Amino acid sequence: MAAFKDEAEVYEFLGGVFRIGMQDPALVEKLRPSGVVLRITYNDPDAVITVDMPNGELHTGAGVGPDPNVELFMSADTGNRFWLGKVVLPVALAKGQVRAKGPVAKLLKVLPLAKGLFGPYKEQLESAGRADLLNA
Repeated sequence: MAAFKDEAEVYEFLGGVFRIGMQDPALVEKLRPSGVVLRITYNDPDAVITVDMPNGELHTGAGVGPDPNVELFMSADTGNRFWLGKVVLPVALAKGQVRAKGPVAKLLKVLPLAKGLFGPYKEQLESAGRADLLNA
């Protein structure tokens, strides 16, 4: 069974972690020079999140936001488990749990910064009473 019941929950929680990150000026300044415009296409349920790191913007929905230069494709469950610190992206890519398009090396350079959002993601789930997602 899918962790998220619908697209709105994906945007609330997986989009929410990016919103938290974009509210951190120090993090935005570290991401800006990466030049990465990341689009994550989730399935089960379907949702699309685009993170424009150079401009510090977040866009939700298919066809919304700037064209990406790096794309990731994964289940929403995998996205949830990533933010819980349970998925190592390079391993998930190697195993085919996550597919990628574009210069993934650029994304892997900023990946360590994501670890700083693991705690806020868990707090977001806890405050929403989503033990089901915390234990995924």
